Amino acid sequence: MENISKGQREYMEALERNKRRIRLAQIVILLAFFALWELTAQAGILDPFIFSSPSRIFTCLIQMSADGSLFRHIGITLFETCAGFVSGTALGTFSAVILWWNGSLRKILDPYLVVLNSLPKTALAPIIIVWIGNNMSSIIVTALLTSVIVTLLSVLAGFMAVEEDKILLARTFGATKPQILRYVVFPASVPAIINALKINVGLSFVGVMVGEFLVAGAGLGYLIVYGSQVFKLDWVMLSVLILAVLAALMYKWVAALEKKFTKRWKEKE
Repeated sequence: MENISKGQREYMEALERNKRRIRLAQIVILLAFFALWELTAQAGILDPFIFSSPSRIFTCLIQMSADGSLFRHIGITLFETCAGFVSGTALGTFSAVILWWNGSLRKILDPYLVVLNSLPKTALAPIIIVWIGNNMSSIIVTALLTSVIVTLLSVLAGFMAVEEDKILLARTFGATKPQILRYVVFPASVPAIINALKINVGLSFVGVMVGEFLVAGAGLGYLIVYGSQVFKLDWVMLSVLILAVLAALMYKWVAALEKKFTKRWKEKE
């Protein structure tokens, strides 16, 4: 800070103040939403039995935390989501490497990838359950299928977007194809890979919820379905809010990963 001018310092301070104002506005909007929800429920404008209310959800949170059942459901859903997220990302990235490596195979499979990307992956969930069985593995596979094709296409697009001049220059210096992939293509495609990770956060949760809706005996998806069936809407709304928090935390983790890789990339440059 000692080496910057007064104008730069004032500009940075203004940016920091604006960031704090934005964060404060976000918090105010969230609190206002819950306050309005609670007030309308208390006034009878919204039926608490159908729409629940923040106070009822908080009471439900305390009760389910006390007996430990909530943590069990959260743990199961989080494990399934992370397993689907990691496996889908890894398999999609590996497949993108194979298609980048083999141009002929990429051209052959291109129309099939377009069809698979257009197909609603959740429609395959009942088939997966029949093939694999009524268990956690089918839920993880459903989560994998919702993200693997998107990952493949996103990462492959990043690979293909690498400037041909950089690849040609590496070849001129005698670089082999594995070296080009490792030192040219992969570093240049980090933004595409990170973007695929961000997309996969939401898709993995979608896949897990679909699987849990159909076969689970535990998990947040199970709580949502069972709660709606027995009209325990407090369970449903609590599960939805927890899902939102978990998705936000996973997205924050990916954003932190992006920041770390971007910083390292700039240092290398």
